[in-house]
Parts: sequence; C-alpha cells; structure tokens
Amino acid sequence: QVQLVESGGGLVQAGGSLRLSCAASGLTFSSYTMGWFRQAPGKEREFIGGINWSGGRRYVADSVKGRFTISRDNAKRTVYLQMNSLEPEDTAVYYCAADRRSLDDIRGPLSSSRMYYWGKGTLVTVSS
Repeated sequence: QVQLVESGGGLVQAGGSLRLSCAASGLTFSSYTMGWFRQAPGKEREFIGGINWSGGRRYVADSVKGRFTISRDNAKRTVYLQMNSLEPEDTAVYYCAADRRSLDDIRGPLSSSRMYYWGKGTLVTVSS
C-alpha cells in the first residue's frame, strides 16, 4: 500500500521558516518524480515545486521562487520543502504527490492531474 505522509506544518509568524517533509512507503521512491502542491481556503490547488527522480532537476513556481526550495533524499525515501520568508499568503494545506514518470528534467509546473499518489496534507498557517 502506497503512503505519502507529510509533516512539519504548523503556525509561524510572517518572515519565519518551516521545513515540510513527505515520507514515502510502498513504492519505488527513487524512480518517481515528486511534487509539492498547496490549497488555500476557497482557492484551487496550486503547484509549488517539483523534483525529478534523482534530485538533480528542480522547478519551483514563480510565486515562491527565491523563498522555497525542494529537495529529496532517496535513501530516506523523503522529499522536503524548505520554506523561508513566509508570508500570510502562504497559508494553505500543503500536499506532496508522486508522478510515476521518471522525468530527467522538469522545465515547468507539474500538472496535478498527472500525479498518481497524494498525501493527506499538512496545514501551514502564517500569521501577520
């Protein structure tokens, strides 16, 4: 049974940092392209960042570029989202997701419709 379990969310003041983790089990993690998405109340799910199977190629959305970094540790079967300089607009439930394609490169946003497995999400609240 495939599981993606996010952790690391919580309440933080504007300007602060959080690191989200997503631990995977039940799949050959190192062959999956991984992505982070978020959904704020009343808004559609939004792509945040993607990382290819090796971790050598990454792409983050313009809305978070320069503040958020995505990384992975295949030995630990975990993908991370480092979030710095957080803003109230970053408040959302953050989801990790797995794409069965072993992409060698990521040059644009990953489509949520292509993601095969999803975690249940972790809530990030940024206070002003």
